[in-house]
Amino acid sequence: MPYEDYPLPEKVGVREFRENMTGFLRQARQGSSFLITSHNEVVAEIRPPRESQRSPRRPGALRGKIRMAADFDTLSADVLAAMEGEGE
Repeated sequence: MPYEDYPLPEKVGVREFRENMTGFLRQARQGSSFLITSHNEVVAEIRPPRESQRSPRRPGALRGKIRMAADFDTLSADVLAAMEGEGE
């Protein structure tokens, strides 16, 4: 949905937002917008990200770009001994 098509934001007090933040964020994910107010002054806006700000996941995008050292799973003798309770 283009950003311009979202409904006008609903005003919500800070206390109400804090008490049900998860619910408001869920609604934002579904397209709702909220103006968070404190003493009738808008202090924040919660809205879904614009389509251009969402980056779809691309499985395998890092294939070939991540390398592990040959010894990544090798422990030094002193560390291994400490883990096994030896040398105390």
